[in-house]
Amino acid sequence: MEKADLDYRFGFHPAAPDTGPKHDRIRAAAREFAEVINEVAPDSRQKSLAVTALEESMHWANAAIACNEAPAAG
Repeated sequence: MEKADLDYRFGFHPAAPDTGPKHDRIRAAAREFAEVINEVAPDSRQKSLAVTALEESMHWANAAIACNEAPAAG
């Protein structure tokens, strides 16, 4: 693995004014779905796993934004 790849994978990718609202939208949608899961699914291991998987999905979606959209020039 190249050093540049490691630098990219483990580097800091700050939110920019144009990416911040996208992160907010992802978090809001995930929160809304989490509330549906919490209301409909019975308390169980499966419910916990569903919420954990949703949280992981939210993090990966936000990572996609942070890592692949260049901050606006300022």
